[in-house]
Amino acid sequence: MCRNIRVLHNFEPPATEHEVHDAALQYVRKISGAAKPSKANEEAFARAVAEITATTRTLLDELVTTAPPKDREVEAFKARERARERYAR
Repeated sequence: MCRNIRVLHNFEPPATEHEVHDAALQYVRKISGAAKPSKANEEAFARAVAEITATTRTLLDELVTTAPPKDREVEAFKARERARERYAR
């Protein structure tokens, strides 16, 4: 039902609105236990996703770090290598 929520802070280029929304959606799915809400819960589900998206964007915009931004392609390559090693056993 829920893929891992990825780190969105300190990347170059910065996280897109789509990535922030997807993370919020996964969070709401995980804590609600529902991949898709019932009709009765649709409005509350959508409102929660919108509020968490906005809060996450605010958080990402306000966080500061002295570390250099990470390159998305390099980090994706490292993750693929870790997975390859893990599943090659």
